Amino acid sequence: MPDMRSTFLATTEEIVDTDPDVAVVLADISAAQLAEAAQRHPHRVLNVGIREQLLVSTGAGLALAGLRPIVHTFSPFLVERAFEQIKLDLSHQDLGAVLVSYGASYDMPAEGRTHQAPGDVALIDSLPCWHVHVPGHPDEARRLLLDSVPGDSRVYLRLSAQQNASAYFGVGFQSMRHGSRGVVAAIGPMLDRVLAATEHLDVTVLYASTVRPFDAAGLRRAVTGVPDVALVEPYLRGTSAHHASAALADLPHRLLSLGTERDSEVRIYGTLAEHDLAHGLDAGSIALSLKEFFT
Repeated sequence: MPDMRSTFLATTEEIVDTDPDVAVVLADISAAQLAEAAQRHPHRVLNVGIREQLLVSTGAGLALAGLRPIVHTFSPFLVERAFEQIKLDLSHQDLGAVLVSYGASYDMPAEGRTHQAPGDVALIDSLPCWHVHVPGHPDEARRLLLDSVPGDSRVYLRLSAQQNASAYFGVGFQSMRHGSRGVVAAIGPMLDRVLAATEHLDVTVLYASTVRPFDAAGLRRAVTGVPDVALVEPYLRGTSAHHASAALADLPHRLLSLGTERDSEVRIYGTLAEHDLAHGLDAGSIALSLKEFFT
């Protein structure tokens, strides 16, 4: 199965070949894979080098010129390093762009902390009017990219090396399993491990690949009987807690947030599986947390 990054690059090449209003901006990352597209469209496939602030500012300039920019690099370089440019050049000027990251929270553990960005969605969430997509499968990544290009909205598409076995297409929360003792909402690549973790629990399992706007109505509809909700997100723990609490504001409820650690930094290099375990995001750890919460 192709991974999300290769699917994104192939889809981006198709888009730039067919839509003259789309431009792609790179900061060395993935430039080799899009080299042929750059030869065919030298004025619309641009590599600014290792200058991530310029990467975002160039995308904003292209938007001002009437083009639809797709801006891409690894997540810590795109969101954390260039956050001021995202805030000022895009949000403050009310300009649209499609920001596409790869690397998620810790997809490249051998590269160390410089290549990790568990707080990226929380940072984007501090700005108004952003659409945030966290696909759990390469086919979802392709569809979300294609859907994001038309228009002038501000989009953050977060690609990961981790993925579910199957793709699920839909708007907002989709119901994967019905139960009576509470709701577990799995985001993006967390779905398969949440399904495994809840196999013997009488809970409803929801899935979403789009987290902003947050589907408050979908969560509210799923909460019947016991108003206990667990959020399992592949980034900073509690990132969507305020949205879930607002959706259930008139109901006495309990909320559990699972995600990457807030209170301590994981300093190992290690493997993806070791980082999952350290953050409690492997299927076994999720099962223990959910069992304790719901029982």
